[in-house]
Amino acid sequence: MWGVNRIGIEQTIEKLQGEIHIKNRIVSLDEPNARPIKKGKIHPDCEFGTIMQMSFNREGFMITIENLIGNPSDKTLFPETIALFKKRMKEEPDTVVTDLGYRSVANFKTAQEINNVFLGRSEDVSEEKQDFCCKARSATEGFIAVAKNLRGFGRSLYKGFKGDRIWSLLCQTASNLKKFIQLWTEEKIEEQCLVKLGLLT
Repeated sequence: MWGVNRIGIEQTIEKLQGEIHIKNRIVSLDEPNARPIKKGKIHPDCEFGTIMQMSFNREGFMITIENLIGNPSDKTLFPETIALFKKRMKEEPDTVVTDLGYRSVANFKTAQEINNVFLGRSEDVSEEKQDFCCKARSATEGFIAVAKNLRGFGRSLYKGFKGDRIWSLLCQTASNLKKFIQLWTEEKIEEQCLVKLGLLT
């Protein structure tokens, strides 16, 4: 903790001396990894904390969840997220859908082996796939909203970056369990999947 206090004192002196941009600025002694994050909304326009990167499959299961310090560009997160998704699912996705924040020439190259890559614009995919991808994009916004507002991702109840990571994994587990129960109740899970899980003989 003394190291954090020392850095905090040094950064405070820099601020008092007129420095505007201080790299890795500590904003909380209790949460030294928290960083100011500019939000795309009117109020509050800036919040403090760590960020998460989520990916979902078409059914709404959360496949990957990453915790990150600072506010890295979505463009830089795309390759690692795709790699984690493939590793978790043990296969190449047929379609990738994101918003414009992930759009870059490099990311199109990263996903060149994937059949359909929709990075925020309809013209990214064939005309016959445009409606599907637009609906998938809207559905993903819904998955994210549910995760933040109903599944506990909006605020970590544990302290520190490790605490944030543990909280995220617990919330991911609970979210996927609720999704599974929902689909099971609606009889939307294939019989072979239930057999593999030991829920059907």
